[in-house]
Amino acid sequence: MKKGRIFSADLYNEERIGRKFLTNSKPTLISSNTERINPIICRKASLKAQSAMEYLMTYGWAILIIAIVLVALFSLGIFNSSNFAPKAQPGSCEVLRNSAQTSLVGQCNGMLPEYVAQFETAPAYILIVHDPYLPVLPNASRTITAWINTATYGTIFTNPKADNVNLDTCGGFNLIIDGSHPFLHDCVYDLYFSSLTINKNVWEFVAVVYSNSSDTTTVYVDNQNSTLSNKGLMQLSGNFTIGGWDTYENTMSGYISNVQFYNTSLSSSSIQALYKEGIGGAPINVNNLVGWWPLNGNANDYSGNDNNGVPTNVTYTSAWSSGYSAP
Repeated sequence: MKKGRIFSADLYNEERIGRKFLTNSKPTLISSNTERINPIICRKASLKAQSAMEYLMTYGWAILIIAIVLVALFSLGIFNSSNFAPKAQPGSCEVLRNSAQTSLVGQCNGMLPEYVAQFETAPAYILIVHDPYLPVLPNASRTITAWINTATYGTIFTNPKADNVNLDTCGGFNLIIDGSHPFLHDCVYDLYFSSLTINKNVWEFVAVVYSNSSDTTTVYVDNQNSTLSNKGLMQLSGNFTIGGWDTYENTMSGYISNVQFYNTSLSSSSIQALYKEGIGGAPINVNNLVGWWPLNGNANDYSGNDNNGVPTNVTYTSAWSSGYSAP
């Protein structure tokens, strides 16, 4: 045998665990620090790393683009469950009034509305002309509820005066959102509910409850509320408007849905029940209901009292679900 040649497969196996024979056939243990690395193993590892890098370079940008698109769609509300829920058609639920009964008829199961009212171009409002069915007596107790989504703050609704012509007459009350806080205004007194906050571009439930017996007004925003002494507000009433006045002053921009008007002060538990019903909820007390404007494709009154509204610069949109979460 020639010097320097490895003499068997057994010797090769020993090399793999760090042992090596010298050329004089005398086995000498070589330190593991000088052990040779198997080139086959190294090449396999290198090929795996190269393959991983090629995969990332090929598909990484595609994965990143898909992630960005998904985030954008989510922010637009495309994956909002409200988009896939069945929708109530205009007039699908209403109050039937006759000598025998006063009750809800139709599909009154809280389905989401197909449309909501959109207020964009000032002046934008819905006018409900003074009618005997609406409270007109001085200091009459009342409750008004609505679902709103404001892009810019302004007047949500107003019941301001006792005549049928001039909507600018002072008196009565106006629910206005100013600086994210609701307040009632009658040209003389203002009631600021600074502890309550209304956010932009989010659907929120609002209610105003005036109690004649205590002469107090309570404003609700979702499940929060604040009560203040009335200071003479609510003493006049007549025309009722939704979304603003017939002037450019305090015109809001955004969406309004499901406005309900009662001629009594609803209890806190009743208000919370209305809130829990969601944006498609039916009235909770039909005997004291004097006006109900779902604003689901029109300004008709479905309370059975025929207090239909007349819209100005108001449209109806089915693309409203962004910013809405069921209570």
